[in-house]
Amino acid sequence: MADGPQITPEVRRQLHDGLVIPAHPLALTADGKFDERHQRALTRYYHAAGAGGIAVGVHTTQFAIREPQHGLFKPVLELAAETIAACDRATGRRTVKIAGVCGQTAQAVAEAQLARELGYDLGLLSLAALREATDDQLIDHAQRVAWELPLFGFYLQPAAGGRLLSPGFWRRFAEIPNVAGIKIAPFNRYQTLDVIRAVAESGRADDIALYTGNDDHIVGDLLTEFAFNTSGGVVKLRFAGGLLGHWACWTKCAVELLAECQQARGSGVSSAALLTKAAQITEANAALFDAANGFAGCIPGIHHVLHGQGLLPGLRCLDPRETLSPGQAAAIERIRKEHPWMMDDEFVQAHRDEWIK
Repeated sequence: MADGPQITPEVRRQLHDGLVIPAHPLALTADGKFDERHQRALTRYYHAAGAGGIAVGVHTTQFAIREPQHGLFKPVLELAAETIAACDRATGRRTVKIAGVCGQTAQAVAEAQLARELGYDLGLLSLAALREATDDQLIDHAQRVAWELPLFGFYLQPAAGGRLLSPGFWRRFAEIPNVAGIKIAPFNRYQTLDVIRAVAESGRADDIALYTGNDDHIVGDLLTEFAFNTSGGVVKLRFAGGLLGHWACWTKCAVELLAECQQARGSGVSSAALLTKAAQITEANAALFDAANGFAGCIPGIHHVLHGQGLLPGLRCLDPRETLSPGQAAAIERIRKEHPWMMDDEFVQAHRDEWIK
């Protein structure tokens, strides 16, 4: 198996059809202990809301789960895999499971091995730990990890701990045979286009599913058809779906939004109403992710919504200093009042007791 493990045809089809993939948060008790009961409840919520995939051990789950004093990487991945498997058996569905993979090469390879053993389909590869690495070193790193688990590339914005990645890197990354998807999340139009063009020029546009991680431009990404002149002719690409921290809350409405965008793409007409929603979602994300304060409160913002719905016991993060910024809660509550169409409170209230047990 010279190219490393490959995803199944079913998973490939699902990725290209387009999925809502929430980035799974971490449930903690008031004293910072892992709250398995509420963690399972969150996973059940995403499944019931119609999410076609789940991403665990990623930025929204808090990278610190890997630190020895917490030791939560395996327990968190294991619990999510078990819960998804039970939900899938009960419904006859097949949820795509994506595990976050990060760190220096030895750590990333070990995480990929563990994820594969636990039944994860892909590894979302963060390169944030390799800040000074050259493109050659980054590609060697990616290839070593890809030997263990099919890859989902990840362009994480620098404000959230990522690093800048060159167009040349993305071209070579796309050429790795078992790269099956890329989450593009630099929160930057220029860098977003760098990645999409690289995939177009790689000759693998039909093999790699593009997913928006640009929480500040969700609808725009989902509606746009990108066209590039390449040596092989004009190549057209779209974002199939989204792998988003923003979709870790109000998930049922995210599923409805993706369906609406897909319908608009199919008709060839993007409605003015969708463009209005696009601006409202970006405004909501500014509050949720605390854009005014350099995204310092992005994880507590998600927790605030889930806690308000009764899905999390509190806002606690592994680092107790990671809290809402001044005025952030008020900004989120203003969004809740002004844009009720993007809230799934009634759905959660109707089913919450089924999920928390």
